[in-house]
Parts: sequence; C-alpha cells; structure tokens
Amino acid sequence: MGFMDKLLGEQGSSGRRRRSVDDYVEVDLGDIETSPGEAGTQVHIAEIDGQRDLIAIKDAIYDGDIVVADIVRLRTSDSTVEHVIDELRQVAQEVDGDIVQKGDDQIIIVPTGISINRKKLGH
Repeated sequence: MGFMDKLLGEQGSSGRRRRSVDDYVEVDLGDIETSPGEAGTQVHIAEIDGQRDLIAIKDAIYDGDIVVADIVRLRTSDSTVEHVIDELRQVAQEVDGDIVQKGDDQIIIVPTGISINRKKLGH
C-alpha cells in the first residue's frame, strides 16, 4: 500500500475506494501554536464524481489552498475526465499554480507560489 492509498483509502473489490470519516485520525500537534483554522494554506481531499464537484475545488484553489482529488469515479467516461482535467488545468493557470495527474485516479492542484516536483523523493 502506497502513501496515497493510505491517505485516500484502499480500493475495494468493486474498484472504488473505501473510506469513512473514521479513517482519519486527529493528530495531536503538541506545542505548535497555530491551529488548523489559522493556517494560511489548507490541504483539501476531494472526490470528483462529475462537474458539480468542481465548484468547491475551484473555490479552494482560488482561496490559495491545495486540493488532492480522487477521480476514480470518472473513469466511466473519458470525455468527462478530459473535460474535468482541462477545467482544473485552466484554474491552475489562472492562479499561476500547478497541476499533476498521479496515475489514473488522482489529481493534485496547487495555487500560486507552490510547484509540484515531478520526481519521487529518494529517487
């Protein structure tokens, strides 16, 4: 199981990822003074089932946040996948950000001031 599988959940027998709110555990930040609500940039986890899911993702990117989106449910229609990726690519360009597709099931979009290194750490 890779890092992103741990982050986004394992695939079930149907090919869809299984996850629930219980899969995420609050980590004690100890002596760190900033609470998650005070952070300048947040990382959002999203699932894209169709066009309607793009509104919240676009808002997050325009607000300067990072989005890791699961697109596994879009595999049924290649034209939908292409349209969604094109629309998110346009948003990344508008904010001078960056976007990558990891495998067939994930897209990572970051705002201005952040770039995505295409090399794996340690390689």
